[in-house]
Amino acid sequence: MQTTMLFAAVTAFGLAAVNESIRAAAKREEAIFGGGCFWCMEPPFARLDGVLEVTAGYSGGDEANPTYEQVSSGQTSHYEAVLVVYDPALISYRQLLETFWRQIDPTDAGGQFADRGRHYRTAIFYSTPEQRKEAELSLADLQQSGVFSKPVVTAILPAGPFYPAEDYHQDYYLKNIQHYNSYKVGSGRAGFLQRVWKEA
Repeated sequence: MQTTMLFAAVTAFGLAAVNESIRAAAKREEAIFGGGCFWCMEPPFARLDGVLEVTAGYSGGDEANPTYEQVSSGQTSHYEAVLVVYDPALISYRQLLETFWRQIDPTDAGGQFADRGRHYRTAIFYSTPEQRKEAELSLADLQQSGVFSKPVVTAILPAGPFYPAEDYHQDYYLKNIQHYNSYKVGSGRAGFLQRVWKEA
């Protein structure tokens, strides 16, 4: 019995070590998206195979170390954004872009749904020339698809510093499930995604 338990423990430890080695060996690239409220932008990326981490935060502004109070009240030039860390061997940047478009109203220049103000506008922040090219092609494809009758106004901007949001904002959709779901419906985002993309 003891031998069996010891073997199981060693095996479990070995599997954990192997999994950790795989995670460490994974190639890590980053993508930053502004899609309005970052609570709603975390889960669509977090559930994708090949995405390693998703962090809610602030980007696209000039001020260092912004707080939620500053950003949400329009005191900074930042967008609410998410930083997506992914393994390009498992998921492409283009696939991330396709996920991004399906979470937003890219024709709204004044915010997203019930959330108004520059910090809620949409943007793709590129870190490399390749990301910029992919973002521009993806935007052009969306515009030509006929899904939206109005122009796509989502900005494509060079990535600057990304500042993680406060801890209570991280994984909000898991920590505060009921409030998150109520907010997504009440803000108008859920209904929009259902009408446009037939999202459940």
